[in-house]
Amino acid sequence: MPILIEDSKELHDLVQRIAPVAPVCAIDTEADSLHRYKESLCLIQLSAGGENVLIDSLAIKDTSVFADYLCASEVWMHGADYDMTMLRREYGKLPPKVWDTQIGARLLGLRKFGLSDLVEHWFGVTLIKTSQKADWGKRPMTQTMLDYAINDVVYLLPMGECIVEELIDLGRYDWFVQSCEAARKKILDRDENREELWRINGSGRLNSRGLAFLRALWHWRDAEAASWDKPSFMVVNNKQMIEWAEKMALDQVVELPRHLQRPERMRRYQSAIDRVASMNEEEWPEKIKSPRRKKDSAFEKAVEAIIQKRDSAAQVLEIDPSLLIARNVAESIAAKEITPEDCLLPWQLEQLQL
Repeated sequence: MPILIEDSKELHDLVQRIAPVAPVCAIDTEADSLHRYKESLCLIQLSAGGENVLIDSLAIKDTSVFADYLCASEVWMHGADYDMTMLRREYGKLPPKVWDTQIGARLLGLRKFGLSDLVEHWFGVTLIKTSQKADWGKRPMTQTMLDYAINDVVYLLPMGECIVEELIDLGRYDWFVQSCEAARKKILDRDENREELWRINGSGRLNSRGLAFLRALWHWRDAEAASWDKPSFMVVNNKQMIEWAEKMALDQVVELPRHLQRPERMRRYQSAIDRVASMNEEEWPEKIKSPRRKKDSAFEKAVEAIIQKRDSAAQVLEIDPSLLIARNVAESIAAKEITPEDCLLPWQLEQLQL
């Protein structure tokens, strides 16, 4: 049965034990983004100094002593982007070194790189993934949830040793260092307070009137989600919102799903739409005009030259070609919008010879 730490004294004692002997640890996190409007860090799984423990970050009001330990350590994670995002939101900082087993596995050429795949690959153990969509904000947590959670970290440190050893043998360890550093920097550089969050993927196809409706729908949905204390996608998903905005821009009728047809919800929805209908054109949002790319034969030839180099190098290295360069990045380079040095890591430049 995994140890569950639920008060500040237990957490302080844990850090006192592991800090002097465990400068390297493994962690994972669980949040409640599938169940709440405002996402919370609910649980931290830790493997360090021979201990595998669960830290109830909802029960412990002040986890700063753990944050101090973590942000002075080298940390192993798997698929670290989300976990780093949660830690940055919670603590305002990240550990100085974050090693991602998923990145390492992909650089080794493994095509199945989920955590359960890697645990089976190196240790012959099959993990049961029964609690992936559990509500981690509920208390008490079930024994099944606790067992699931601890399994996400118990194999990370020995797995990291296997990955490093094999990367060194292949001469790719420096690739791993560069890739992990770039992933960490990406999280630190991400602007989570940017304006116009309503400009979601797909909004570029809307005209200015459609954008005005989309903006209104986004803020309406956000207010509904907050009042329900549910994720915004449970009100209406992004794809539906864009479809609605398109129809509204053409003065077509939108039929709301049944869960939005309660009188008070209908009133709030209609009020948001009416405000847009009464706007002057000057109040509509402007379309963001992307630079027009000239897709002539020279452009296509330049893109294919990069892609051919990529695919040939990937075949020799036996890795996924996208690790070297994504097609959209190749297109930006071909259009001379960016240079290879602007967007590629040194190891990628070396392999592609761009």
